[in-house]
Amino acid sequence: MEIKLRRLRAGDSAQVLAWRNAPHVSAYMYTSHAISQAEHDRWFAMALDAPDRRYWIVERDGEGVGLANLTRIDAANRKCDWAYYLGETSTRGQGIGAAVEYMVLQFVFGPLGLNKLCCEVFLDNEAVWKLHESFGFTKEALWRDHVWRDGEARDVVGLGILGRDWEAARPVCEARLREKGIEPAALTVEP
Repeated sequence: MEIKLRRLRAGDSAQVLAWRNAPHVSAYMYTSHAISQAEHDRWFAMALDAPDRRYWIVERDGEGVGLANLTRIDAANRKCDWAYYLGETSTRGQGIGAAVEYMVLQFVFGPLGLNKLCCEVFLDNEAVWKLHESFGFTKEALWRDHVWRDGEARDVVGLGILGRDWEAARPVCEARLREKGIEPAALTVEP
């Protein structure tokens, strides 16, 4: 299985909108409304051109299966935020999420040369924040009633990882990927 991150292109728009509106993806987004074509078009144009963001399509064997992104890239303070989702439910249990996490960490602390990577996860999405912790992220915040979604206040966990944390965690993470049949050296990120 070949897994890579390829830069977002104009032709990806329809697939990304379908993923963003899929119940298994939208359940973990901060907004819960169905995203209209016009709203998506505005967001997608920004995603293609914003200098402080980077978006990739997650590919498995040449087929798009999800989206990964960096936002608020701040070169002066050497940090950014990130998120991803797998839009295709057929990817579950194959280690693709772990491969995405590894590729993003390698890119942020390698070619991008940053010092810190941050993310936010709903508190009740324990599987995802525990995955982040297994890659060396630390819980840095608990934001109570941080997001109002579907008429209910939701708590959010803020996580962060420093470059030195990643260097310490990377060998164990690489071994776990190999146990799943994924060779870390074969994972690629289109800059």
